[in-house]
Amino acid sequence: MESRRIIQVDEKVPVSLLIPLSLQHMFAMFGATVLVPFLFGLNPAVVLFMNGIGTLLFIVITKGKSPAYLGSSFAFLAPGLIIINNFGYEYALGGFIAVGLCGCIVAGIVKKFGSAWIDIILQPAAMGPVVALIGLELAGSAANTAGLLVENGTPETNNVIVFLITLGVAVFGSILFKKFFAVIPILIAVICGYIASYIVGMVNFDAVAQASWLTMPNFSTPKFSAQAIAIMMPALLVIVSEHIGHQIVTAKIIGQDLIKDPGLHRSLFADNFSTMLSGFVGSVPTTTYGENIGVMAITKVYSVRVIAGAAVLSIFCSFIGKLTLLIGTIPGPVIGGISFLLYGMIGTSGLRILVDSKVDFNKSKNIALTSVIFVVGLSGISINIGEVALTGMSLAALVGMGLSLLFYIFDKYGLSNDKA
Repeated sequence: MESRRIIQVDEKVPVSLLIPLSLQHMFAMFGATVLVPFLFGLNPAVVLFMNGIGTLLFIVITKGKSPAYLGSSFAFLAPGLIIINNFGYEYALGGFIAVGLCGCIVAGIVKKFGSAWIDIILQPAAMGPVVALIGLELAGSAANTAGLLVENGTPETNNVIVFLITLGVAVFGSILFKKFFAVIPILIAVICGYIASYIVGMVNFDAVAQASWLTMPNFSTPKFSAQAIAIMMPALLVIVSEHIGHQIVTAKIIGQDLIKDPGLHRSLFADNFSTMLSGFVGSVPTTTYGENIGVMAITKVYSVRVIAGAAVLSIFCSFIGKLTLLIGTIPGPVIGGISFLLYGMIGTSGLRILVDSKVDFNKSKNIALTSVIFVVGLSGISINIGEVALTGMSLAALVGMGLSLLFYIFDKYGLSNDKA
């Protein structure tokens, strides 16, 4: 295998390469995807199971043309916790199902009327910063996971050491590794960081030793309440804008227009159908994961077979108690170390859209669009709709859509001064 050779979406991967590549994707998503069930007070086994099932369904529904891993969505955290505290988790499941169903209806509307409107309401000058914000707004999360954000003090030395080793191997490995190792720098970085964290005494295997080998995912059934559904429904705005952003950045990375083929309606339906199905069995909502998009950007491996392999591994882990807990012992500095690079790659992909689209910043509308979107996304401004807070990329995307539509109208009626 040649160094840095691109493995395309539909390309087959040898088993000897498929396993480590799939492991790499699973490690990339694991920390974030199990955090949501922990915050909801759930055993993550059912979540790992449904993430795997949802990912496989996504691949089938999108005809194997859209490489994406579905992990636990953070968009439902705030309304979900409110519903759990006031009604119980089963009513949160009902809310997940309702939002997923509405998302499927939105996908049907997109199929009916097409996706040409995206070029109008998300012009390149808006699309670039929106995509960049997907990664940039997570920078603080990566630093916090790594244990680097400490109030009134400095981070622990061990955290810094493990973080730097993990990040260093990921960065320099992506540049210097060749042949087989060139496509698994993230996996190698996780292994090196894990070894370093064990040496400095950050890993504890007591829970792993006490866990049983075999376990069953903790399935449960939903209940429905109009009030709970009303609390949950504004999350639909977040997940739709997030999904469009993820599809655009993935399309740019792999060099294929996923909005047109397999079509936004297919990917949007698959994403929301997975969320709806997860609610019926007791799992949390799913969404396409930026971490795995970052892995593809670094490794140049876009094969859906690799994503499917990661999904199968996730399902397998959900039944092996010791294995799930063993992966869960990976310390925060390791996850934070690789996240630094992965999130940064997504941010860079947004800037690449501006460059590849040759956005002319001599035009007033382009510089206004990009400037306002970046400031809105990074300022920390939040708008509450019910119990859901629109902030970061989601709010910036909505602002960008509104401004893009206005600027389109200005151009259409000759009101813009750009031509002058």
